[in-house]
Amino acid sequence: MSKYGSFPGTRPRRLRTTPALRRMVAETRLHPADFILPAFVREGIGEPVPIGAMPGVVQHTRDSLRKAAAEAVEAGISGIMLFGVPEEDKKDGLGTPGTDPDGILQVALRDVRAEVGDDLIVMSDLCLDEFTDHGHCGVLDSEGRVDNDATLERYAEMAQVQADAGAHVVGPSGMMDGQIGVIRDALDTIGREDVSILAYTVKYSSAFFGPFREAVGSSLKGDRKTYQQDPANVRESMRELALDLEEGADMVMVKPAGPYLDILARVADAVDVPVAAYQISGEYSMIEAAAEKGWIDRDKAIIESLTGIKRAGAQNILTYWAVEVARRLGR
Repeated sequence: MSKYGSFPGTRPRRLRTTPALRRMVAETRLHPADFILPAFVREGIGEPVPIGAMPGVVQHTRDSLRKAAAEAVEAGISGIMLFGVPEEDKKDGLGTPGTDPDGILQVALRDVRAEVGDDLIVMSDLCLDEFTDHGHCGVLDSEGRVDNDATLERYAEMAQVQADAGAHVVGPSGMMDGQIGVIRDALDTIGREDVSILAYTVKYSSAFFGPFREAVGSSLKGDRKTYQQDPANVRESMRELALDLEEGADMVMVKPAGPYLDILARVADAVDVPVAAYQISGEYSMIEAAAEKGWIDRDKAIIESLTGIKRAGAQNILTYWAVEVARRLGR
C-alpha cells in the first residue's frame, strides 16, 4: 500500500460489486420477444405424449397446441415454429402428408392462426423428413440418394400449402441447393409475397439432433451428411449465407446454436438481415439431464446458455424454454 493510494488504480471489479450495478452495466439482455417456441403436433392422439429424451416437452394434440400457442402470446414471445408428426402408415417415399392440405401440419397451422391470429408469428418447418418413410429430408433417386432437384419441386408445393394454411413464415430446413429461390418463386406465384422465409442457412450434421428424432417420430436410417454441413467447416457456411441472401432469404438461421457460436458470430457480423439461432434438442436435453442429477443449477444454466447465444449475435432464439424463460424475465 503506497502513501499515494492503492495499486492498481483501475479496478474492473468496481462494476461487479452489487446485483443492481451488474444489471446496469450488462451488455447483453434477454427479452421475451427474442424467443421462438418450437412445438410438435402429432396426428391421432387424444392426450399430449411426453418425449422421453426431452423432459418437459411433449408431442401436442391439436387442442393442447392451441393452448400452448395462447400461452406463448401471454408470455410475450415472438413466434412458434410448428413441426407435424403424421400417423406412421401415412408416410411414403414422397412425404405426401407434407403437401396434403389436410395433413397434420397444415391443420395445425390453421388451428393456431384461428387461436392467435397475428398476435404470434406462426412459423412452419418446411421439410420432408417428418413425412417420409425413409426419414430423409428429400426425395430419393433410384440408387437411394437424395435427389436435390426433385426435392425442390416438393418444397415448392409444401411452401404453397403451408402459406395457404396460414403460415406467416416458412422455415426451409432441408439444406437442398437452391431451396430458397424455388420457395420464394413458389410463394410469389400464388400471391403470397407477404410470407417470409427464415432460411436454415447454416445447418450442421450434428450429434446434438438425437432427441429430436424421437420428437418427430423419425424413420431415418443412416445419416444426412450429404446435405447437412460438415462440423469442421467455416467457409462453407459463409458460402451458403451468400447464396441464401441472393435467392431472397428474409432472415437467416444457424443451427445448432451452442456448439457453433463462432459461426453465429461470423454470420451476424456479415449481414444486415435478422439472424436467428436454434438451441436444439440435444442442447436442451444435456442441461435438463445434468440438472436432474444435481450436477448444475438448471435455471442459471438455461439463462447462461441463452445469453451466450444472444451475445454471439442472434436476434432471435428458437428454444424449448421460450415460454418458461419469458415468464421468468417478465417477473
